[in-house]
Amino acid sequence: MQTDVIPSTTTPLLVTWPRTSPLASFGEKAGPAPALAAWIRVHLTYWWRHRRRLSIDRPRRFTEFVQRRKLIDHDPRIPLMIDKVGVKPFVANVLGADWVTPTLWSGEILPGQLPFPAPFVVKSRHGCNQCRIVRDTSDDWNAVRSAAAAWMRRPYGLWLDEWGYRDVPRGVLIEPFVGEGPALPIDYKLYVFHGRVEAIQVHVDRETCHRWVIFDRDWRGMSTSADRLDVRPPISLPLMIEGAEALGRGFEFVRVDFYDTGVIPRFGEMTFYPGSGLDPFDPPRLDELLGSHWNRISVD
Repeated sequence: MQTDVIPSTTTPLLVTWPRTSPLASFGEKAGPAPALAAWIRVHLTYWWRHRRRLSIDRPRRFTEFVQRRKLIDHDPRIPLMIDKVGVKPFVANVLGADWVTPTLWSGEILPGQLPFPAPFVVKSRHGCNQCRIVRDTSDDWNAVRSAAAAWMRRPYGLWLDEWGYRDVPRGVLIEPFVGEGPALPIDYKLYVFHGRVEAIQVHVDRETCHRWVIFDRDWRGMSTSADRLDVRPPISLPLMIEGAEALGRGFEFVRVDFYDTGVIPRFGEMTFYPGSGLDPFDPPRLDELLGSHWNRISVD
């Protein structure tokens, strides 16, 4: 059994990569030419989802840039950044320990009995959308253990060619439940392009009536649903933006997720393939707008 011990003292917010970090010397690097099978899979899934051809050589849309990253960009920093256990010391070093949800337990096989008082969250170390919430002792712990065992049996991301997950050690972790009451907290997903937040995707009612909306950094609606979903900016929004930009500096694009827990936001995860680049945007022009932010430096 492993535990993740995070110091209780918050370190100052850093706005550059820590000089002592082994990641500081890396830039975004392109890998070898993609294998033919991966090239075919990526193009076919893009056509199936968006009903248009994919341009890898001259991408314009955000969803196209995500596909290009799958096939060409093999930045060696990505696996550590998406490792839900491994990324925590990095985030604590850059932002401060108070931003990080502590790991109560991590390993490969969950204990046979409830290991901690509820509520707590069980999630996979190496994947996305692999999560179970234990709210009280009446929850079926054996079902949670079965789900976690299934996560461990299968690699994540390969069928969509999200290569970064391949090198993340398979594992399971337990964290304290973040939020007040039984409902899941609002999830704020900040889109960081070249070190600057340009869009914020907000997810509400994730267990009951899941909806999401996109705002710009000044909380002006960007998606069609912005007029229909009344979501107020969190008090900690300026800190979220500052924190996301500190973590995202040095990447062409990364999505950084936070929860609003009061004075200091709580880090969720870093994502390099949002929706695998297969989720359509509404309105469609938003896909091109976000793509222009990704492409900004290369055309300046």
